[in-house]
Amino acid sequence: MIDRLPPAPRVRWRGDLPVAEIAQLAGVSQPTVSKVLNGRAGVGDATRRRVESLLREHGYRRPAAAPGTAGVEVLFSGMLSYIAMEVVRGIEDVAAARDLTVSATDIGRRAAAGQSWIEPLLLRRPVGVVAAFAGFTAAHLELLDAGDIPVVTLDPIGDLHPTPSVGSTNWSGALAATRHLLGLGHRRIGVITGPVKDLSARARLDGFRAGLDAADVPFDEGLRRGGVFTFEDGRDLGLELLRRPDRPTAVVCGDDLQALGVYEAARICGLRIPDELSVVGFDDIEQCAWCGPPMTTVRQPFAEMGAAAAQLVLALAAGERPARSRVELGVTLVVRGSTAPPAGR
Repeated sequence: MIDRLPPAPRVRWRGDLPVAEIAQLAGVSQPTVSKVLNGRAGVGDATRRRVESLLREHGYRRPAAAPGTAGVEVLFSGMLSYIAMEVVRGIEDVAAARDLTVSATDIGRRAAAGQSWIEPLLLRRPVGVVAAFAGFTAAHLELLDAGDIPVVTLDPIGDLHPTPSVGSTNWSGALAATRHLLGLGHRRIGVITGPVKDLSARARLDGFRAGLDAADVPFDEGLRRGGVFTFEDGRDLGLELLRRPDRPTAVVCGDDLQALGVYEAARICGLRIPDELSVVGFDDIEQCAWCGPPMTTVRQPFAEMGAAAAQLVLALAAGERPARSRVELGVTLVVRGSTAPPAGR
């Protein structure tokens, strides 16, 4: 005969009002309040926010994670594997020193499968969350805040103030790339940007324009194209620029995937890089050193950004108030074989 194990003790939540009164105030059933308390599925976001707000107001707090399960959760969506691995490596370096685990969730994959990610995350009760994906919203922040789970965003696309965030010096990086091309003698420089709502894309465009302004080179709106950070957009928008009768002699791209797309556009147009066209990317993904010729780009310190985000979120979890809510790490211009003086110089 096999002895039955005693049931696991139930978590007792305490506040200044009974669950029944919380349910009445929220206009929901007691089981719905119980689901919210325990991070279970089956509750709409608006209802969950309303209940969490009341629970927080009346002294209810989600219990700490069980010993041995505490960790930092990293949220991605469609991020290149190389970048994601570097970010996680930086987070793990910090977490391991504090005997914490690190887990990653691909939000895009769960969404494509019709699966929720916020409810399982609330149930896991991580020590903190590093959000490195574009779809992170103020509503998500409210839910995590109600569960006493601190959040740090990595290179957010929009302003999630006052949420702490970590990024890089995008403006300075684009300025350095533009100055490099100007120093080689280029004056007709095209630019392909990322999404207009993306803070990093806007900063890179501003840095590009600042470089032109400092050299008294007029900004030609006809040499600007805006898209998303993909190879396909780089190729298609690059073809638009390179098929102009007054095509640019150089192109600054919003990221390396776009720059690789411009490589393909140059091939289609029969232009040699860098003899007839110089190209600069942004990020320094591993493919930059492999393509022909190797790509000049702006390197972002992804591992260091992950480590900074981990340090910040763990400080928040310890109840510390960060000295800065925004941390920006420096970038580096890496000059390789894709840039040279324009033909005729």
